[in-house]
Amino acid sequence: MNLLEQLRTMTVVVADTGDFEQIAHFKPRDATTNPSLIYKAAQMPQYKRIVEEAIAAARDEVAADSSEFVNVCIDHLFVGFGLEILKVIPGRVSTEVDAGLSFDTEATIQKARRLIGLYEAAGIDRKRILIKIASTWEGIQAAEKLEKEGIHCNLTLLFSFAQALACAQAKVTLISPFVGRIHDWYCKDRGVKSIPATEDPGVQSVAQIYQYYKKFGHKTEVMGASFRNIGEITELAGCDLLTIAPELLDELEKQEGKLERKLSSEAAKSASIEKVVVDEKSFRWMLNEDAMATEKLADGIRRFNADLVKLRQQTAALSRELVGV
Repeated sequence: MNLLEQLRTMTVVVADTGDFEQIAHFKPRDATTNPSLIYKAAQMPQYKRIVEEAIAAARDEVAADSSEFVNVCIDHLFVGFGLEILKVIPGRVSTEVDAGLSFDTEATIQKARRLIGLYEAAGIDRKRILIKIASTWEGIQAAEKLEKEGIHCNLTLLFSFAQALACAQAKVTLISPFVGRIHDWYCKDRGVKSIPATEDPGVQSVAQIYQYYKKFGHKTEVMGASFRNIGEITELAGCDLLTIAPELLDELEKQEGKLERKLSSEAAKSASIEKVVVDEKSFRWMLNEDAMATEKLADGIRRFNADLVKLRQQTAALSRELVGV
């Protein structure tokens, strides 16, 4: 078996893309999207139909000259891509809440309910949707409330152990620790171009979180994300899930060799680890003391929001073209 086939025997493989043609090719169980991926996919000619359908759906809901029109379009656009993705995967799709709501608990809850409502109106069971929320303190509190309503959440932009602890306490469904972005920060900090996968701080971070969760019986799933190379992926073989970009899935599919399991719940249960509890004060202090996590969380929110702004502009331009507003 090639590396991808072997990886699937020990880890759930998730496609990290908004391009459902690529998703159909690699046949992952789940798929993840974010504003950056949707912005990229929405510019592809073959997906113009989805953008046009989102604009039409928004026109049925609010006036085209309403100040809320573009935001309503974006809701329908995110769900539109999610619906197409669900046609080609057996599992779940992650759909992200606006990055601009990352520090607003109540607005995040309302947006999550709104997205779930659109999916359910289209006949999709909420069990097949993960609402992606940034792992700020406010985002984690929103997720805790949403989980109690049966709205399952994927806490993203996760770079630190403090974030992982708070997510586990909140009983969120899944977290997405960002391996590659951690790697990038440490490369810059150390003045090097790359760090071997066996020494990669991003890999080490996910392994630490995975061991802690399994040791203390937390049900929250760990899904490594944001990979820079297949070495990072193979070092996390055995993790609950890994969300992987199409180019790296292709590389794994083409490579032969023996893949060794690196993470297992059995090994984690025997690890010597102390239990830690966080509240808001300790969470904020631990995050503040981690320069990498503080910087990358803020940077990630800014980047997703910037792409969301560009997506709004693109959608507004197309809506003017279609409806003359």
